[in-house]
Amino acid sequence: MSKDFATREENYSKWYNDIVTKADLAENSAVRGCMVIKPYGYSIWEKMQATLDKMFKDTGHENAYFPLFIPKSFFSKEASHVEGFAKECAVVTHYRLKNSPDGKGIIVDEDAKLEEELIVRPTSETIIWDTYRNWIQSYRDLPLLINQWANVVRWEMRTRLFLRTAEFLWQEGHTAHATQQEAIEEAEKMLNVYADFAENFLAIPVLKGVKSENERFAGAVETYCIEALMQDGKALQAGTSHFLGQNFAKAFDVKFTGKDGKQEYVWATSWGVSTRLMGALIMAHSDDNGLVLPPKLAPHQVVIVPIYKTDEEFARLNEKAAEIKKSLEALNIRVKYDNRDTHKPGWKFAEYEFKGVPVRIAIGPRDLENGTVEVARRDTKEKASYQQIDLAHKIEHLLGQIQSNLYQKALSFREQNTTNVDTWDEFVNQIEGKGGFVYAHWDGTKETEEKIKELTKATIRCIPLNNKKEEGKCVLTGKPSTQRVVFARAY
Repeated sequence: MSKDFATREENYSKWYNDIVTKADLAENSAVRGCMVIKPYGYSIWEKMQATLDKMFKDTGHENAYFPLFIPKSFFSKEASHVEGFAKECAVVTHYRLKNSPDGKGIIVDEDAKLEEELIVRPTSETIIWDTYRNWIQSYRDLPLLINQWANVVRWEMRTRLFLRTAEFLWQEGHTAHATQQEAIEEAEKMLNVYADFAENFLAIPVLKGVKSENERFAGAVETYCIEALMQDGKALQAGTSHFLGQNFAKAFDVKFTGKDGKQEYVWATSWGVSTRLMGALIMAHSDDNGLVLPPKLAPHQVVIVPIYKTDEEFARLNEKAAEIKKSLEALNIRVKYDNRDTHKPGWKFAEYEFKGVPVRIAIGPRDLENGTVEVARRDTKEKASYQQIDLAHKIEHLLGQIQSNLYQKALSFREQNTTNVDTWDEFVNQIEGKGGFVYAHWDGTKETEEKIKELTKATIRCIPLNNKKEEGKCVLTGKPSTQRVVFARAY
């Protein structure tokens, strides 16, 4: 590996950035705080997008698209919502440029000021609920189950590729329901969809829970979340689903006539995941040799590399490689055959290892004679000789093993880095030391939560949905507590 590639132990932050940039996933752009997602990185995002899109449609949702710009007045209609996003908003004030009078470049035309400023969407609740007022009149119009794939802007001062950028890609679901119970069920259903995706496609185990009032989405009654643990012991919020009550319906006057002829406000949810999942994928599985991808989301699940010295050998290997490629593709396995003569096999091996391709098949003249190939798996770096007979089914089975192994490895890591603590000293030692998920008693007050964050930079990641009641004392104040909650430092 090149000397300028950091290991996790040397510098975790640099290690992460090195993988993102050197594996051709993304790079910083000319616009401060924004990123360029490169083709290899975008192809992984497309796999995520396609999988989630199908999961949304299988649960009855439809896609739509709403404007990028939101009138400023819309934000003032839901007080807690505007308070939550006010410091992150990019604001459009003018609509025209003109040549500078001194002939040096261009300036904003002061005569082209907008009557009302427009906010570049940080999230779309307000513009969508203003629209829903026209779409919903009767109980027959409910439930309304809409999803949007879009970009959003949240003006971040300290950015990191995929994890926190001023502009990022995401999906946001926005649904309207006739009853409170239906809306709560929807919010919980989508949380389970996210957890299913995280565990079965990203191969990342997650905790399902609800946020404390302090960490709740601005404008929500309840925020459900999935929390994942990264290899440096920090948590990453991998998805959220919000029960919005009737807050936005009341703010935008969205009512429906029920079967009894009475008018009522609808009940709402919103839910979303973003390109932050790319960061989760990198940090959960990758190692000191580069990116490690779960097969289900890898752009190339298998790469075939020929090893030859003469043109005659190359011609014979080409024929066999094409045959192997075809047999793999018949099982819907994504295969790349790298027959470039501009790079040596060793260079190609290093490239595909660094880019996280799950399986590498090398084939040389001796393999042709013996009816074998060399198969290397990225997750364990093990190599083995495979017979070419029924190779496609063997590789299909191997990809399933790799997917499962990555999940089990991440689960074992989480279990080894989950701790119960009962005293403040234990709490601080754990947070300052290994980190991980720390289960501790909390007295339930916002003040205590904020004080713990101030003292340790640890936040309540969630109150697990399957939490058991347990009498105890708050680690900071010693006041009574009825359950443990999950603390961690987080991205």
